[in-house]
Amino acid sequence: MEVNSEIDPRTNRYTELALEEATKVGADHVLLVLDTFGGALNDADEIRKRLLEYPKPVYVFIDKNAASAGALISLACDSIYMAPGANIGAATVVGADGQAAPGKYQSYMRSIMRSTAEANGRNPHLAEAMVEASVDSTLSAGQVLTLTTSEAIKYGFCDGVATNVDGVLAELNLQDAEIIRYELSTANKIVSIFLNPFISGILLLVIIGGLYFELQTPGIGFPLLAALVAGVLYLTPYYLTGLAENWEILMFVGGIILIVLELFVIPGFGIAGISGIILTVVSLVLVMVNNQLFDFTFVPSDNLMKSLIAVVIGMVGAGVMIALTWNRVLNSQSMQRMVLKNTFDSEEGYRSANTAAHLVGKTGVAHTRMAPSGRVMIGNTLYDAQARDGFIERGDAVQVVDHSTFALRVKRIEVQATSGEGLA
Repeated sequence: MEVNSEIDPRTNRYTELALEEATKVGADHVLLVLDTFGGALNDADEIRKRLLEYPKPVYVFIDKNAASAGALISLACDSIYMAPGANIGAATVVGADGQAAPGKYQSYMRSIMRSTAEANGRNPHLAEAMVEASVDSTLSAGQVLTLTTSEAIKYGFCDGVATNVDGVLAELNLQDAEIIRYELSTANKIVSIFLNPFISGILLLVIIGGLYFELQTPGIGFPLLAALVAGVLYLTPYYLTGLAENWEILMFVGGIILIVLELFVIPGFGIAGISGIILTVVSLVLVMVNNQLFDFTFVPSDNLMKSLIAVVIGMVGAGVMIALTWNRVLNSQSMQRMVLKNTFDSEEGYRSANTAAHLVGKTGVAHTRMAPSGRVMIGNTLYDAQARDGFIERGDAVQVVDHSTFALRVKRIEVQATSGEGLA
């Protein structure tokens, strides 16, 4: 397995997957090809523990650099091989500004460097000197130890020199062994693609735009589905690589819930809506950076800025997209097929609720047979109605006796004939 970049959650996950694959295929030996200037201490510590606990021999080939976190990882391996001109050491813990971190971090780093060296039979005092000068080193006060290839061999930190992987295998008498080079699967490569801040910005655009369109046209479903899919694609890669913590995801979900409550439950736009927006934006920013519960000591300022820019661009892009496409979406043929365009006229018997009180006592004619529901004509207007008792035939005279939310209640009445009616 090869690590030739910064030690971070992605590297951490890569080594975990590689060792799982080594176990799966039954590898007898593991060789780590390393070239790094360091990275996150918490991720390096997890890799260190993983290497120390692995049941099969693990070797490291330092191809030029194993600085800081790289030195810690190297010490966790059973044997160290270095290329000519390589270096190992300079493990002082630094903050985002490049300056030495507070003493508690240095103390912890000295401790794990010392214990890791002891676990593999190396000089613990020299390992500690890579963090801070110790009495057993030849360094001046304030300096830290960095060893060249020849110096590492002299002090027992390096087991051999090689120019490439084949040279290391020859040193280990494994030149005839079957070699399996670990590569990320297609799925994991796709995960890495979605970790790109540019892709994250596009997904944010879809999330925000989809939520807006769904809130404006509830019931359609597609905008909400698009937002949910984009949300999964946004959060899952960061969660798998360890960047997105559970509390950050809960913060994001909580922000969305507050926004929905503000829109549909709580009248006006106040504390809930503003809090929801703040929680959502903050969570989206934090998901992209390797902070430890709001501790940004080891988060480079440029990483934090990239995350913030990606979120802002996503939101601004969503706003621009909504402004440019809203009218087109509403007037599109697809939208017109989903939007109710029929009108319900009072002349056809439709009416709003609680507007029929003035009709109580009025008389009319059954416009349809009522068994028991139907329609009646009162004046020149049709109304939905229900027979209070039995059935009413079409043409029978009726009188309104009551009204409900959506229909009149009527009874049949007898019409008195005039004196001239009924004569031959």
